[in-house]
Amino acid sequence: MRLALLPLNPTVGDLASNADAVAHAATRAATHGTHAVVFPELVICGYPPRDLLMQEGFVAQCLQHTLRAARAMPPSITAIIGLPLPAGARDWSHAMELAPRVRGPRASCNALAVFRAGECIALYAKRLLPTYDVFDEDRYFSPGTCATVVDIAGVRVGLSVCEDLWKGQDAGFAAHYADAVDPVDELVSAGARIVISPSASPFCVGKSARHIDIVRQQALRHNVPIASINQHGGNDELLFDGHAFICAADGSLAAQGERWRPAPLIADTAPMLRSSPRTPQSPPTSIVPAHSAPGDVERDLFEALTLGIRDYLAKTGFQGALLGLSGGIDSALTAALAAAAIGPPNVLGVAMPSRYSSQHSLADARASADALNIGLITLPIADGVAAMSQAANAALGHIGQPPLGHTLPDLAEENMQSRVRGTLLMTLSNRTGSIVLTTGNKSELAVGYCTLYGDMNGGLAVLSDVTKRRVYALSRWMNDNFERCGFAGPPIPARSITKPPSAELRPDQKDQDSLPPYDEVDAVIEAYVEARHSPGRIAADTGIAPETIARLIRLVDLSEYKRRQAAVGLKVTAVAFGSGRRYPIAQRFRPGDAPAGASR
Repeated sequence: MRLALLPLNPTVGDLASNADAVAHAATRAATHGTHAVVFPELVICGYPPRDLLMQEGFVAQCLQHTLRAARAMPPSITAIIGLPLPAGARDWSHAMELAPRVRGPRASCNALAVFRAGECIALYAKRLLPTYDVFDEDRYFSPGTCATVVDIAGVRVGLSVCEDLWKGQDAGFAAHYADAVDPVDELVSAGARIVISPSASPFCVGKSARHIDIVRQQALRHNVPIASINQHGGNDELLFDGHAFICAADGSLAAQGERWRPAPLIADTAPMLRSSPRTPQSPPTSIVPAHSAPGDVERDLFEALTLGIRDYLAKTGFQGALLGLSGGIDSALTAALAAAAIGPPNVLGVAMPSRYSSQHSLADARASADALNIGLITLPIADGVAAMSQAANAALGHIGQPPLGHTLPDLAEENMQSRVRGTLLMTLSNRTGSIVLTTGNKSELAVGYCTLYGDMNGGLAVLSDVTKRRVYALSRWMNDNFERCGFAGPPIPARSITKPPSAELRPDQKDQDSLPPYDEVDAVIEAYVEARHSPGRIAADTGIAPETIARLIRLVDLSEYKRRQAAVGLKVTAVAFGSGRRYPIAQRFRPGDAPAGASR
């Protein structure tokens, strides 16, 4: 059997365009003599469709567009297409009958439809529904209950979808399915000689290597080849790498496409098959785990973040982007990523010096713009701050408060400067139609080192899941690999990397005046936010002083209200400040607190 894995980039809800892309890709793949074409999970509607699934008429339209796409394909191929189906549908005719009445929670299935010569020959409903992190599939879908095996070119092909294969192992949630059936076991028991698994698995650092390990283990355990194909592109905060690969029955990586540069992966499966499947065994221990090579994390971050910018703008209708360009490392990196994503002519930097801004900050902002060949305008904020301060001081006097800047540091005065900048950026956005990119990183967002309605203003938070340490590492990698990133020279000014970070909202201000060193900040964030470790465990693992850990955790918890109002942020780690982390704002739990007299 000649198999084509086609990692498309669907737009959520653009059913007509997604279906057209499916038909076009299948037609092109047929010219290579392929017997079967496979598309990503829910390719017709895009992943994740979220509450669109509960909108009356949505599932019905998904079926109509799927059928239209299938009938536009060459009759010689078998197409495996991901779409939502009405729960309980026995076959395609029954699904079409039920679809107009589908609305509300769990009324549909996350499914695959198999078409040949314009007719549906099989359906499969995803059996394991992830409900953790950014996933909420149990809210929307009913699980399938049986294995589906179809004959394609004389080969018995078993169907699974994403979590049916991963079983939470890729995200650290394997215990979630400890008592669940193993869909792959049942497929092999039903006679599958190869397993095909479409996915829409969001990117996070390191996950690709885990996916390969899981598939290799499953293939060797069951003695069958397994083909995996992921969605490509960005949908809101989630990014998908478009990875397609096949592991042979002996556990070897038989074929794979390039991540982030999706193209059809076409392979003959005959050399990958064994003479007969065997009874499932315990996972073998002979496979060497896949590991990231030096620079792979930074390359992945570059590819993921530029893809996220490009697709967010394209899919929401923005033509350009603008951002505050301060000369600091965060704005320099954000500008470089934007220029790489949408092209320098579509990016505008805005320098907004205050009376506290250093001359080298303006020079570094200019150096950044010149290195990227983007536009730069300068809008001094002193007059705006003075006018706003005059109005605020009158009000402060009425309530018996001292004027802004009466003593320094003055948080209210500092925030006033940031808010004037944010207002100017949003005014430019309103007039030009360009989106404002916020430049704050995960470390700052974690501890609240950011200003509501100021530097948090904007539509897309590019670095909100990138810690300060990774900001520096990615900047250095891009400078070292500038040609690979599409630049004529190093895109990040050297001084932006080497100078101490500062918000420059008061004389000689440095971030470390009010924060511990970023190495400590980031270590605590990674342990507390991403790994959800306790203060005691963090202290034992890192050697950081308990009082520093307690202070940082308190800042993380207190800043939840700010993050709830932040721009959409691109997710690149296991736990981002977004839909996958759902902490209450008004809460009084203190990690590490223990009842008086409680034993330890």
